[in-house]
Amino acid sequence: MRPPQPAAVGGGRAFALLLVLTGAAGLLASWVITLDEFKLLEDPGFTPGCSLNPVVSCGSVMRSDQASVFGFPNPMLGLVAYGVVVCVGMSLLARAAFPRWYWLTFTAGCLFGVGFVSWLQFESLYRINALCLWCCLAWVATILAFWYAVSFDVRHGFLPAPAGVRTFFAEFTWAPPLLHIGAIGMLVLTRWWSFWTG
Repeated sequence: MRPPQPAAVGGGRAFALLLVLTGAAGLLASWVITLDEFKLLEDPGFTPGCSLNPVVSCGSVMRSDQASVFGFPNPMLGLVAYGVVVCVGMSLLARAAFPRWYWLTFTAGCLFGVGFVSWLQFESLYRINALCLWCCLAWVATILAFWYAVSFDVRHGFLPAPAGVRTFFAEFTWAPPLLHIGAIGMLVLTRWWSFWTG
């Protein structure tokens, strides 16, 4: 049975700070990549500072078709999306409260974000065959924001879930994002095992 829902709910300070920090990290990554994208447009021979070796090669990622899925550089979408995450976090720090539809819309946005970066992770590992460190920062930020948004919704009854699931998210909110990020880390490690250990 879903617990009764208040008209509007605010988040705690820890949740608010997490949103501010993950949003800021995503904004930083998007900003740096956007600047490098402009430099690549001006000079096709430009090498981004994070192109360190054949595997960690931001330039290879930025030159790929996957870097402009919607017809413009992906980080431009990030500038908007992560800006929204920062705004939500700052609003919570100011003790704002939002209704159920707002939280579900925010979580749906985070779901789109984590789905998009999951596709980009696959493309980066198995199609482009290179990693971008700034992209990795954005991946981590998106995963954290998504799982903590889901946890918030489940704990407040905005997403229907059994009591055991609500209890799990209340006590182990950190576990799903840690496992998610750990799984991505293992994929990266095994994908280029010979390079890392060579």
